[in-house]
Amino acid sequence: MKHADIRHDWSRAEALALFDLPMPELVYQAQVRHRQFFDPAEVQVSTLLSIKTGGCAEDCGYCPQSAHFDTGLKASKLMDADRVIAEARKAKEAGASRFCMGAAWRSPKDRDLPKLEAMISGVKALGLETCMTLGMLEQTQADRLAEAGLDYYNHNLDSSEAFYDKIITTRTYQDRLDTLQAVRQSGMKVCCGGIVGMGESRTDRADLLVTLANLSPQPESVPINLLVQVAGTPLAGAQALDPFELVRTIAVARILMPGSYVRLSAGRESMEDGVQAMCFMAGANSLFYGEKLLTTPNPSENHDKALLARLGMRIEAANPSPAPSATHHPMVPNTALSGRERVPSA
Repeated sequence: MKHADIRHDWSRAEALALFDLPMPELVYQAQVRHRQFFDPAEVQVSTLLSIKTGGCAEDCGYCPQSAHFDTGLKASKLMDADRVIAEARKAKEAGASRFCMGAAWRSPKDRDLPKLEAMISGVKALGLETCMTLGMLEQTQADRLAEAGLDYYNHNLDSSEAFYDKIITTRTYQDRLDTLQAVRQSGMKVCCGGIVGMGESRTDRADLLVTLANLSPQPESVPINLLVQVAGTPLAGAQALDPFELVRTIAVARILMPGSYVRLSAGRESMEDGVQAMCFMAGANSLFYGEKLLTTPNPSENHDKALLARLGMRIEAANPSPAPSATHHPMVPNTALSGRERVPSA
């Protein structure tokens, strides 16, 4: 599929028009786009490990690792590389193709980089893709991580720019965009998404997806997280998001960013299987394996394997196969969306 088929000029009005479509039509459009770039029966699997937990100086209202909130979480120091590599080996044996490492920092210190570089090289030696999320990066730090072999860097925008200061005050939206620019400049791939269910409006969700889609190039991986409410954080007790709105968000993300992996991320532990299945039908094609995402619960590997088996889906191999041609799926043409009836105009 040519990159010319990927747009970087989406508007809020277009995204909201997609959100407003009847669910069958929205999911159909997402499926058409999904099949142009991916095998619809495959799901990429990553494992996420907290390599440094708690004590973060940021005040992100959703995060139990913030030093600003009393959540009962005990802070820990940065893990040794050998321990991280051992966890990565277990993840590979369980079927993961990417190993993600997260540290609760505002930004890493240069003295931490040698240990981080050792983790990267050790995990890559196992044949896994590598990803890290370490907070804000200076260009020199991004360059060093890239030189060590880091494949992906995760740095979420979290929300729309308009809603952002309602959940975070210690880091600006532009700070996040600057880190993404440093990651791109270093040659690493970008993992960047957001969180839904924080009290934001549908317009905020549309604006977040438009911001992501209009990055050039678009993020290779787009995690869509459902807020996990943790006692002691400001967002504990927030009104739960309608599950169908999550499905709509996944579908619009797929249409706007057809060549990206759209990851169904945090919040799956509380989701019914039927909701997760709808998310896969709407274009989600990545998830996290393992019973914990940093510090919050996640479904067990056995549960995820059983769910994928029930859906007739499979885990993507480390070297993914190309998307099938339309002849394999005659009911859904492998053609670009076109015409007023397909993608509403602004």
